[in-house]
Amino acid sequence: MVEGKGAKVGLITTEGFEDVLEIRRVARPKEAAFDFWVDNPPPLVPRYLRKGARERINAEGRIVVPLDPSSLEEAFRTFEEEGVEAVAVSLLFSFLNPIHERQIRDLLERRLPELHISLSSEVCPESREYERTSTTVMNAYLGPVIEDYLRELLQRLKGRHPRCRLFIFQSNGGSMPAEVAVSYAVSLINSGPAGGAIAASFVSRLTGRQRAIGIDMGGTTCDISVIEGGVPKTTTWGGVSEYPVKLPMIDLRTIGAGGGSIAWVDDLGALHVGPQSAGSDPGPACYGWGGELPTVTDANCVLGRLNPRYFLGGRFDLKPDRAIEAIKRHVADKMGLTVEEAALNIVKIVNANMGKAISKVSVEKGYDLRDFALIAFGGAAPLHACELAEGLEIGTVIIPFMNGGLSAVGLAISEVQHDYVKTIAKKAQGLSPEELLAHFQELQQKGLAQLQREGIDRSQAVIEWSADMRYEGQSWELNVPIAPRNS
Repeated sequence: MVEGKGAKVGLITTEGFEDVLEIRRVARPKEAAFDFWVDNPPPLVPRYLRKGARERINAEGRIVVPLDPSSLEEAFRTFEEEGVEAVAVSLLFSFLNPIHERQIRDLLERRLPELHISLSSEVCPESREYERTSTTVMNAYLGPVIEDYLRELLQRLKGRHPRCRLFIFQSNGGSMPAEVAVSYAVSLINSGPAGGAIAASFVSRLTGRQRAIGIDMGGTTCDISVIEGGVPKTTTWGGVSEYPVKLPMIDLRTIGAGGGSIAWVDDLGALHVGPQSAGSDPGPACYGWGGELPTVTDANCVLGRLNPRYFLGGRFDLKPDRAIEAIKRHVADKMGLTVEEAALNIVKIVNANMGKAISKVSVEKGYDLRDFALIAFGGAAPLHACELAEGLEIGTVIIPFMNGGLSAVGLAISEVQHDYVKTIAKKAQGLSPEELLAHFQELQQKGLAQLQREGIDRSQAVIEWSADMRYEGQSWELNVPIAPRNS
């Protein structure tokens, strides 16, 4: 996603609504609120590959205009001529009645059987047209790439271990069989950082802490998660590079603060750290791999917080002289500071950036951080954990064993998990308890059937129900847990 190396995607939507990806929500990135010339990232589907289908389903889910197959001829011809690899189908109100989307899939499979097809009624059967379409397009964009990779991986695994089963971790904190992941590639977005949140919640339970903040600070970014009741907080709103995704996922806040974050001085003489990163190649100056710009790791090296002779367990020697040279040239001399003062300021700024981000997901949402523990993991977080905790008045810091690979631990201990969603556009007084129960039980049966196909016994299943509800006149919903009723 970040590198723009997904499949070539076509989009079929209701005629007249081909530009929903372009219009978005007539919004601009928050950091460019007052920039009148800001450019949003280009849509994943260019205009000439966005085609309309003559059909219409109304807000009650009733067919107003039947699907006209002839209106799709131009789309099919264009997709074939342009070498489209995947098609996303997102029609108005298909989350209430998916019949037209399914008919279009049947037509596509007959005409262009090699295409990867994503239906919004299956990927994201929820209201809000733009987010639903964006999520479906992203699924199509990633689908062929994920499918090719998993197919090759499965072939190699089966060749060596014929009875093995491959499970893929999702952004919701659970895993699913690789065969299922092929159809829901978008659910893998941000799954790596989500693994860290799952591992942090596991550590919090092991240490008897019900509330914790997890910080996963690597080379480029810092991923922050909030753990309450021993479980990471979740959300249904996420995204990548300004492309929204509306799926259940671990609620993470990511900022550009890592060991490789570059320190720089602007034209007014102010010091900044990140979001640019030296990455792993060439990496920090102290690695001696050609990096010349000062980073957070260089600052820690200059301050004596890293042992140059025992980096990576003694397998790699740091070069403090390179770190001193980089900080002196690019920071200290420009600000009239000693190298040590400049290094300390670099660390203070990156800590302030992380502290502000932690406050946004905790204090600004009503949490008292004095009730929390700070779980620091990733290659760089333990170096900053105590100063962060002191500034935030967190009394307990936990640094797990093998913290550099803790996200992988989260993947290994994850449970199989499937989320099922259904939209019911009704007021509460128009929805009887019996009808609501029937909807929940329908979704529950789908989930149990899927687990059965995966060889998981019913007695091992944990079922959770919740509903997104709002008061009349409100624009956004609150997710309310509902106790499942045995059936």
